[in-house]
Amino acid sequence: MATLHNTAKPGDFAKTVLMPGDPLRARFIAETYLENRVLVNDVRGIQGYTGEYKGKRVSVMASGMGMPSIGIYSYELFNMYDVDNIIRVGSAGLIDKSLKIRSVVAGMSAYSNSAYGSQFNFRGNLAPCASWDLLSRAVEAAKKLDVNLRVGPIYSSDTFYDQNPQTEVLQKLGVLAIEMEAYALYLNAAAAHKNALALLTISDNPYTGESCTPAEVRETFTQMMEIALEIA
Repeated sequence: MATLHNTAKPGDFAKTVLMPGDPLRARFIAETYLENRVLVNDVRGIQGYTGEYKGKRVSVMASGMGMPSIGIYSYELFNMYDVDNIIRVGSAGLIDKSLKIRSVVAGMSAYSNSAYGSQFNFRGNLAPCASWDLLSRAVEAAKKLDVNLRVGPIYSSDTFYDQNPQTEVLQKLGVLAIEMEAYALYLNAAAAHKNALALLTISDNPYTGESCTPAEVRETFTQMMEIALEIA
C-alpha cells in the first residue's frame, strides 16, 4: 500500500532492499548494477528502484539520515511492502584505530545513545543484532570478492555534532565504528521478524581528521555494495 512517504505499489519492491542513506547513492547503485531498473518511489527525493542483478530481483532505496528517518522507511518496507531483508550500505567514522579509510565493516550488533528502543516496552537495555543469515553470507561473499570484512559491534549515534563524544569508552569496549542508523533498523527487523544487516565503509577518521569527499562516499564505496548485492 502507498504511504505518506512511499508511493510504490504492492509488489514493486523485491524481497531484499539495499538501503544507503543518500538518495544519490541509491541512484548510483541502481544505475551501476541493476538491469531493467524501474523507479518505484521518489517522494521527498527518497529514490527507490527495483531491477535485476545477476538474474535476481533486487531493490535499492535511500533511508535519509538518522534513526527517525530509517525508522520510518524500514518499518514501512518490512510491514507494508512485505520486504524480508534490508541491507544498509552506509558510511561510518572509525572508532577502532586498526581500521583505515575505506575499510569495510559489518555491524554484528549496535550500541546506541538513542531512545528509539523505548517504544518496545523492554525494562532494560536493548542489544539489537544483525541477522545471522545475512551476516554469515556477507562474510562468505567478502571472502570470494577478496574484501577484508571486519565484523563486530558498531555504535549508532543520535548526534552528529556530539558535545560529549564517548569515543574512548567505546574503543575500550571493542566497538569498530560510529554511524547513525543501524540501531533502529535492527530493532525494526526484530519486531517484524525480518532480517537486517549494516555494511559500512569507513569514510572518516576522527583522530586524524582524514575524510572522504561526498562524491567519493557516493560513488567509490563499491566493495560493500557488491557484497550486499551478492547476498541479496
